[in-house]
Amino acid sequence: MARWEFKLPDIGEGVSEGEIVAWQVAAGDIVTEDQAIVEVMTDKATVTITAPKAGTVVETRGRVGEIVPVHSVLVVFELDVAAPGASVTAATSARVSDEAPGSPSDGTHANGATASPRELAAPARGHPPETPRGALPFSGGGVETSGEAFLAEVRAYYNDKPLATPATRKLARDMNVDLRRVRPSGPQGRVTRRDVEAFGGDVVSTSSASAGPVPGAPRSASAPNAELLRRPPEPTEERVALAGLRRKIAQKMALTASKVASFTFVEECDVTELKRTRERLKDEARQHGAKLSFLPFIVKAVVASLKRHPMLNATLDEAAQEIVLRKYYNIGIATATEAGLMVPVIKDANQKSILDIARDIDRLAGEARAGKARLDDLQGSTFTITSLGTQGGLLATPIVNFPEVAILGVHQMKPRPVVRDGQIAIGDVMLLSLSFDHRVVDGHVGAAFAYDVIGYLEQPERLLLELA
Repeated sequence: MARWEFKLPDIGEGVSEGEIVAWQVAAGDIVTEDQAIVEVMTDKATVTITAPKAGTVVETRGRVGEIVPVHSVLVVFELDVAAPGASVTAATSARVSDEAPGSPSDGTHANGATASPRELAAPARGHPPETPRGALPFSGGGVETSGEAFLAEVRAYYNDKPLATPATRKLARDMNVDLRRVRPSGPQGRVTRRDVEAFGGDVVSTSSASAGPVPGAPRSASAPNAELLRRPPEPTEERVALAGLRRKIAQKMALTASKVASFTFVEECDVTELKRTRERLKDEARQHGAKLSFLPFIVKAVVASLKRHPMLNATLDEAAQEIVLRKYYNIGIATATEAGLMVPVIKDANQKSILDIARDIDRLAGEARAGKARLDDLQGSTFTITSLGTQGGLLATPIVNFPEVAILGVHQMKPRPVVRDGQIAIGDVMLLSLSFDHRVVDGHVGAAFAYDVIGYLEQPERLLLELA
């Protein structure tokens, strides 16, 4: 056997560290080549790291939420250098040896020697003692047990770091179940939802049974069991670690607040004609494999307006005291996911048609919500659009996506009175709110940009004059 240290590899260009989001393995686990071992977040992308070799996990380094540098040791493996792959087979055999003839469970070792009483009493490594369904996972069941012995058995049974999904942990909290006492049945010793429900039911039934002892009956362990498992009062607050994507968002917002001198400009936009245009084209777009929403039109309107106002597609190099005017147009689309807000980027939007942009938006948003966004798709934006769709409300003041200098907030479309040719009519109107970095963008420049975007959206046929 030989030990091998697996180090955090380079995850992407310019990345020097990553945050541990979730461990998929623990010390003692047998892993195969390419098996997922840990999830690491860097620059808003969560990457699953897999094992490059098969072996046994000796040690994992780094807690969930901890920042680790690239090339630092993540996992220590034990490998069988004499026969590749044999270590996994041997370890697996050892793991299930308690079911094989000649194992410690029948009182003998493989070499024929008799097992000691301590070995016979100890459960297999990584496995809690077997428990009959409907009974507590400790000795007792009518057998007289001292309080000290019982508590020692409880401590021996505890699993200090149980593996479970967030949903299973929430269920355990709701049921007042201590996960350390639950016997896991899932892969790699993971506690499942069914384990928690079964344990919770067993505790209730056993506690009820022990509530009324028979007069004159010998004292048993059921009384200390019931006392130990008495439910504590409901907590009045809960603490959740600021980790993963939420930590990245918090850091980015704090940086923006300290750097950007922000102001917001709001104006309404009559999108009645845009709504008709989209309705006419959506079936044809679907035939070309594109889901046509209003967002691709908004992206094209923004790009056309950025060409007219290059200061809005810029960034400020504070060290050099220079404004960098960027000649490429990468449009970030703020996307809500279960983990938090992500901003996948449509690269070179000025070179793409409305159908191309529609396909990009659908793909990027789907990958972000599924947690499969690639690092490259989350970098390099020059301008950002944020929209809550039907939940867009009347208006909001979006926060600039630093180091950009402007952002567009798109809000809900609502029927409202509008004036056309001196007559009052009902139109589909939404408000656009644009926030700017006043260090770079003056008020009249931001307003001119906003009215150009509105002009394209109110007369969408003008977008046909723009090169794809």
